[in-house]
Amino acid sequence: MMNNLLKYTLLFPLYLAGISCQAQSTKIHQEDEMSIRPPAFPLITVDPYLSIWSMDDQLAGSATKHWTGLPNQLQGLVRVDGKSYYFLGKEMTETSTLLPMSGMEGQWKYTYSQPNDSWMQEEFVEGVNWHTTKGAFTNGEDSPAPNKWTTKDIWVRRTFELDRTDFNDLLLNIHHDDNVEVFINGIKAYEKIGWVNAPIQITLPEEVKESLHKGTNVLAIHCENTRGGAFLDAGILEVIPSSVRIDTAEQISASVSATSTDYFFHAGPVALKVKFTSPMLPDDLEVFSRPANYISFSANSLDTQLHEVQVYLSASSDLAVNTTDQMVGGERLEIEGLTALRLGTVTQPVLQKKGDNIRIDWGYMYLTASDQHSISSTINFNQLSILDFVNHGKLTVEGALPDASAPVQGMITAAMALDFGKVGKKETTDFVTLAYDDIYSVQFFSVNLKAWWKKYGKSTAEMLQAARSDYESIMRAAKQFDERLYKDAKAAAGVEYAEICALVYRQAIAAHKAVEGPDGELYFFSKENFSNGSIGTVDISYPSAPLFLLYNPDLLKGMLDPIFYYSESGKWAKPFPAHDIGTYPLANGQTYGEDMPVEEAGNMILLTTAISKVEGTADYASQHWEVLTTWVEYLAKEGFDPANQLCTDDFAGHLAHNTNLSVKAILAIAGYGQMAQSLGKTAEAEKYTLLAKDFAQKWMDKAIDGDHYSLTFDQKGSWSQKYNLVWNNLLGLDIFPDEVAHQEVLYYLSKQEAFGLPLDSRKTYTKSDWVFWTASLAKSDHDKQALIAPMIDYINNTPDRIPVSDWHETTTAESVGFRARSVVGGYFMPVLKDYFLNK
Repeated sequence: MMNNLLKYTLLFPLYLAGISCQAQSTKIHQEDEMSIRPPAFPLITVDPYLSIWSMDDQLAGSATKHWTGLPNQLQGLVRVDGKSYYFLGKEMTETSTLLPMSGMEGQWKYTYSQPNDSWMQEEFVEGVNWHTTKGAFTNGEDSPAPNKWTTKDIWVRRTFELDRTDFNDLLLNIHHDDNVEVFINGIKAYEKIGWVNAPIQITLPEEVKESLHKGTNVLAIHCENTRGGAFLDAGILEVIPSSVRIDTAEQISASVSATSTDYFFHAGPVALKVKFTSPMLPDDLEVFSRPANYISFSANSLDTQLHEVQVYLSASSDLAVNTTDQMVGGERLEIEGLTALRLGTVTQPVLQKKGDNIRIDWGYMYLTASDQHSISSTINFNQLSILDFVNHGKLTVEGALPDASAPVQGMITAAMALDFGKVGKKETTDFVTLAYDDIYSVQFFSVNLKAWWKKYGKSTAEMLQAARSDYESIMRAAKQFDERLYKDAKAAAGVEYAEICALVYRQAIAAHKAVEGPDGELYFFSKENFSNGSIGTVDISYPSAPLFLLYNPDLLKGMLDPIFYYSESGKWAKPFPAHDIGTYPLANGQTYGEDMPVEEAGNMILLTTAISKVEGTADYASQHWEVLTTWVEYLAKEGFDPANQLCTDDFAGHLAHNTNLSVKAILAIAGYGQMAQSLGKTAEAEKYTLLAKDFAQKWMDKAIDGDHYSLTFDQKGSWSQKYNLVWNNLLGLDIFPDEVAHQEVLYYLSKQEAFGLPLDSRKTYTKSDWVFWTASLAKSDHDKQALIAPMIDYINNTPDRIPVSDWHETTTAESVGFRARSVVGGYFMPVLKDYFLNK
């Protein structure tokens, strides 16, 4: 056992359909283990909205968070012989509302005209330029705030009544965009240049607190909108001081496998194991798409004595809101065989918000356990629930909040206590299920679509019951899944590679949502997390494809089909594919401001070719042959020497004559020829195969730059990763000689930085997904490992405690942008290469 040193055993087995595996269970040996430090641990991972991470070495070191970095709080305590220990989450700052944010109802006086210098004082009298309204202010069309603010400046005043002054610490609860000055009773309480994208809480200065008095008080704010969006709302919270001190359990180890994250603790004389499982199994789409994760507990005595053990787990209402000022309610449900609690917003604005840095505020979060005497539960303010558990080892209904008929502004928690009784050497186990039913998941050209699991006819209650009854079989399947796939990932590129894949597996999947299309088809929509929030982006599907080609190509089809529909329906009339089909979760047509013609045409054709290769038939391509032909004709005209148009590598600016983009176009033309041959279209096959070969020869002549090939045809002395070349061998196209890739790899090895190979010669940052594609170009295992090894160093040394960022600085390991994106599915390209070459 280690004391203060955490051992992160990243066991990444990934089941690969069609890859040769031993049928028997694979034991993970000590020599397969490696100590690394994940930047963030996946805990609950379902989709872009239900996503909870521990962004700390210690599970009890900080609050658990949504991938965006905002709190999505879980808390866990274990009580041993009457003494309680935290093992999950951080003690929450509990508050009560002194002055609610206005939302839709709170009354303001406001003006758009510059008032005199005393406008923030209590005695100020509003004149004819001041108006009265209710609710928050915004200029955004998608915001529910009722007051449209379109000027540069706004001044607002709000009075509130107090009947006492003996306050604990007070917090200003404010959401502002952009610059703001806040006064309370004429005293400056807060000032900031800039904006916040959600309500924040700021401790009020003591002099402001002392200015509050019984009777009427005044909150006054000036906000300036310098550009873009505008928003203003504010209120005041009072901190409820904690009435109990709780120790922290000693964390002994943490480990990550494909479907689970495991922790091991010592809590006094008792050992506690905690397992978070996301059952993302490839051969069962009903289970795969269920929005239900498991949190399992095992306890046993560390000595010869029996010890009384109870375990507490709570989930907060911030899992079900976009901003903390939203009204929430909770209720206890009557579901046969289950103890079930649910939380959700009162307004339930289903599919009324779109964008990147937002969270779900419709549907309901569920916490369930078996219906038995050893389990108690409650919905209450967090501190009250914890105090109840610490004092009694169980949760009492007395004093709990009533049901949703009494909504609360602020955070409440659904909590459960599991009584393990007297625990000895033999492990005692139990689990809870955390789930989320979003009612409707995505809007597709004005039709609201439901999650895929609902296709099987189950109600929410039946889904929760099935998650409970299937637990043991699912956990066995998940273990087999992990072990077998770790073996294949290790075989492809070694232990370090398998470890890094383990860390991103759930991230890649949970950046999608599986839904039932209008005609019962499977759609698998991606979201561009911390990028622009686009839904169904083609150049997001392309890099993530290796993972999905390996375990279930139907999911890749589910990414491509909405794009095919968009063109085939005539809704998108251009001779190349759209970049996206909207902004998540509204897939009503492209919202990105610029097309990527060669990029997306090449992506769609190459991915369709890859599906044909995996399935051994071009039947899928034949269903879309007309539009594929339109796209390949575009590439034949525009693809070899691309114009100054956007592509996925344009982080340092647009480029004309991009050689890597040209490679994509050439290989896509060859892929079309290969599919035509498979479909018996001999003339088309010959035409496009010969064209691709001709282009490839011209490419080599034009792009050669001494010992490598240049970034663009016209910029000698430059270079770039030619990761698109990977399809040349994987798909058996053989359009470029092997020497082209070999020469490039040798050159890349001379350009590596401490934390990876830069994307190209313009900057030192990289896209880590493409590094793994580039590593798959290597002839030798030595060269492949030389390109992969710095990726482990990046993961282990990045200072950014976030789900893996695919865009990082190779000199410092710092994230440049992006996080929690699906493109890390591209990390599996070395395994895909093995699969294709051994097929």
